Amino acid sequence: MASGWGITGNKGRCYDFWMDFSECMSHCREPKDCSLLREDYLECLHHSKEFQRRNRIYKEEQRKLRAASRKGEQVVDATHTHH
Repeated sequence: MASGWGITGNKGRCYDFWMDFSECMSHCREPKDCSLLREDYLECLHHSKEFQRRNRIYKEEQRKLRAASRKGEQVVDATHTHH
């Protein structure tokens, strides 16, 4: 990845992030000064934040569906007990 070549022979998708991070590391006093650029580069490579966010959204959607399903069951039970 750091070479800059992607699998299709073009510039890799994360190469620009790598260059920014690499440049920062070559000029910084402490590595922590480049932590945000490192984080951007790693996110580009692995998409971990994106996947975490997608999982949170999916879990919330499932929670809402279960709650709506339970609410629907309660409404059905309530209408059947009055007959």
